[in-house]
Amino acid sequence: MSEGTITEEGVARLRARIGIPEPHTVPVPRYVRPGIDAFRHVAEAYGDDNPLWSDEAYAAGTCWGGVIGPPPLVGGDSLVGFDEVREVPEEHRDLMKGDPLRGVHAFYSASAREWWAPLRPDRQVSRRNALVGVLEKPSEFAGRAVHEWMAQVFREVDGPALSAQYRLMIRTERTQARARKKNDALELRPYADEEIDAIEAQYAAEGPRGAETRWWEDVAMGDTVGPMVKGPMTVTDMVCWHAGVGMGLYGVKPLRLGYQNRTRIPRFYQRDELNVPDVMQRVHWDPEFARRAGNPTTFDYGRMRETWLIHLCTDWMGDEAWLWKLDCEFRKFNFVGDTQWLSGTVTDHYLAEGGRAAVDIELSAVNQRGEQTTPGHATVLLPSREHGPVRLPEAPGGARDLQEVLTVISERYDDR
Repeated sequence: MSEGTITEEGVARLRARIGIPEPHTVPVPRYVRPGIDAFRHVAEAYGDDNPLWSDEAYAAGTCWGGVIGPPPLVGGDSLVGFDEVREVPEEHRDLMKGDPLRGVHAFYSASAREWWAPLRPDRQVSRRNALVGVLEKPSEFAGRAVHEWMAQVFREVDGPALSAQYRLMIRTERTQARARKKNDALELRPYADEEIDAIEAQYAAEGPRGAETRWWEDVAMGDTVGPMVKGPMTVTDMVCWHAGVGMGLYGVKPLRLGYQNRTRIPRFYQRDELNVPDVMQRVHWDPEFARRAGNPTTFDYGRMRETWLIHLCTDWMGDEAWLWKLDCEFRKFNFVGDTQWLSGTVTDHYLAEGGRAAVDIELSAVNQRGEQTTPGHATVLLPSREHGPVRLPEAPGGARDLQEVLTVISERYDDR
């Protein structure tokens, strides 16, 4: 593979693309008109059993008056939403062709989400996708780095703006990245029976807070959130994940549909030991493919740990609260066999815009080796005895459509 270089011209060309909407790589989402079954499948994919997402009788008695979609569904790569812009406008086609930093290594480093309104069953969703930030950052890992922030924003068709998802790809020059890469020895060892017993005891102690109201006045800075455990992760967990959320950004499909996809993106396929072409995503369930990619064994998707942190928050906050924002960084791999212990600490307790009762939470996922793999933050709106029930937040800048949302978001990154 050719070695790419970060150039001023390439960075300038990337920046010229900011805010220009483009079609998603997967034109048909996993769920065209997501209903209660879709809500349940997605929640189960990350281990969430809150009845608010799928039990109509239970949800009817909540402040929402019915079932609402679990937060990871509302957005989330290729889960929902048809593109409002089906092709790049003619005046931008030359600008949007190719990768201005071709050959420059890219890795998925962080994610951020916002939610403004609940998704109800059987509603059609539209989306817009655009680059919103291009930031040059010094990198201990590779000398020079460019941070690319891509946004997807979602709304109910003829309804409110729902959510936004921001994905950070860090671009580094391959030669420098290779020269400075640290190869930490990975300890892969069997669990003792006592360790499995402790994990299962934690699972037995967990559950959604549900109908028990968590009042804003009863929360204080320094309060703990969790713990919650996820693991030891197995290939079965990966299979269940894909059953709920689909195959992601590359549109992976089986058999003849797989052949059609291979003709579309041939470089995403490599030959296995039988000379059969298969997707690079196989690194997540095939140890040999993972070793070819330079990893000791198979590993998760960063998006999985993001949904786990969302689950930690929604279990803690109760059904009358609203998860407004969450971000996290993917600092270390989570390998098959690893266990992640999730926890949080309330770091701020305040009235947000419009007098909304809010708390900020510092989040963390730590593996069984004591390594922090996924730090993050969340903002939760809570019901208040003094200030009343939760009032949903507005879309950024009071935007009235998805292009306005993208414009406001781009201005945020321009200010960084």
